[in-house]
Amino acid sequence: MRDPRLNKLAKILVHYSCKIKPGEVVQLASDIIASPLIEAVYEELLKAGANVDLRLSSEALSDIFYRTASDDQLSWTSPTLKYAYETIDARIAFWAETNTKSLSKVDPERLGKASAGRRELMTISMQRAAGPDFRWCGTLFPTQASAQDAEMSLSQYEDFVFKAGLLDLDDPIAAWQEVERQQQKAVDYLNGVNRLHFQTANGTDLEVDVEGMKWINCCGKSNFPDGEVFSGPNLKAADGGINGIVRFSFPAVHNGHEVEGVELVFEKGRVKEAKATKNEDFLKAMIAQDAGSSTVGEIAIGTNYQIQTCTKNTLFDEKVGGTFHLALGAGYPETGNSNESGLHWDMVCDLRPGGTIKADGEIISQDGLFTKEDWPAPTSLQIKT
Repeated sequence: MRDPRLNKLAKILVHYSCKIKPGEVVQLASDIIASPLIEAVYEELLKAGANVDLRLSSEALSDIFYRTASDDQLSWTSPTLKYAYETIDARIAFWAETNTKSLSKVDPERLGKASAGRRELMTISMQRAAGPDFRWCGTLFPTQASAQDAEMSLSQYEDFVFKAGLLDLDDPIAAWQEVERQQQKAVDYLNGVNRLHFQTANGTDLEVDVEGMKWINCCGKSNFPDGEVFSGPNLKAADGGINGIVRFSFPAVHNGHEVEGVELVFEKGRVKEAKATKNEDFLKAMIAQDAGSSTVGEIAIGTNYQIQTCTKNTLFDEKVGGTFHLALGAGYPETGNSNESGLHWDMVCDLRPGGTIKADGEIISQDGLFTKEDWPAPTSLQIKT
């Protein structure tokens, strides 16, 4: 019997996140391990009148690819997939892993070449998502592997995942609409800010120019679960848009590699120095993969206070209420950041132990809590039905 929370999730993805209409072409992409969720969403898409393009994969095929492909094959872009990215109306994708470390022993140069090869697809996706003609949403299907990374049993992890998505509530769509309302308060304020200053007790001291940039309200329509507000640095600023030092609190996970103790120094918009206590070589290889991977495409503040612990999964860790994160690599055109790269790597810094965010000199976040009324807070979610 299918978990009823998966049926709730399917309805949210199809009718709230992507607002699918009859006759639209929707790409449904996932590892086959997520078959219970694939089936629930596929059924809901058909009921909504969509035409579904199924794109199924597996970790075994990924392993064969990275073990066997030539350099040309690593960097090859599928013309049929490119056509799909250019023409589909929406894309719903699931992250589901049986082994979260399956790529950890792959040569970082090979991973970098494959990532750079996906640059064109990422650019197409981000450019289309900035307009009205394309919607996308990604979510996670709970597996034993992800539960193990989070140091939970599978049932505990399922409860964590579904609670983070407010799927334990009777009307999760109403709950996400309330999240959207609260976060819009922060977005409206930040859209009038020119400069942000992030400081933490562990030595982070980072200044970001956001003058003229647009902030986006993330309330379950692109990622699910959600809970952040984001923009991008103004890379055209005289000082390059981002300067200073950031010491990340959570492990930075990318392609199965856990990079711990990441410290980045930015000068005139680019990484000048990169350090890590674990997997430093991988960090440097990813930063060097193309012309855009050494700068920042996104700056964001986590607002989901249902998520309080690091689980070594970026989808959740970047949303933790009381954190901020930045992404090295590709930026989102709708924010005004046009940085292009095959990389988009989110890294999270905890503000809760003594951190502050200043906006044009005014403190708007202290110890992970907003100082403004009616902004997201641990007890602020009041469902209005």
